[in-house]
Amino acid sequence: MSTSVLAHEAPATGLGQSWPNATDVSVSPHYHVYVFVRDGIRYIQVNDLNGTVRGAVAMADRVVLVLPVGVDAPYVTTRHALVPVTHGETVYQDGATRVTAAPTNTGAVQLDVITPADAAAICTNPAACTGLAAGAGN
Repeated sequence: MSTSVLAHEAPATGLGQSWPNATDVSVSPHYHVYVFVRDGIRYIQVNDLNGTVRGAVAMADRVVLVLPVGVDAPYVTTRHALVPVTHGETVYQDGATRVTAAPTNTGAVQLDVITPADAAAICTNPAACTGLAAGAGN
């Protein structure tokens, strides 16, 4: 690989660190955001300006998992939205994910991870959601 390709790849280590050896990809002057990739899983970590890890999520195949990382891990929420929702300040955004941060009156930061909902992908029939045809496996 060329060095220019390596310079744009997300690192695979550093998750949970205050100052990871990763590029700050935040779109906000009030937060630092770092993206890590390992084994096809994308991790997004939000730090405040002091380097305190506020929260992190893992993402793969439209599934978002809140990680038990950061002082505000209990305040991290995830959702799929057909219409973009504005709650707090946008701290990270790419083609598939938007992360917002909103300070609360307790000093915690509410992180909201929003991914687009695909109306065609919403399953309304539990039997069809598993990908099994009726009677399959019996």
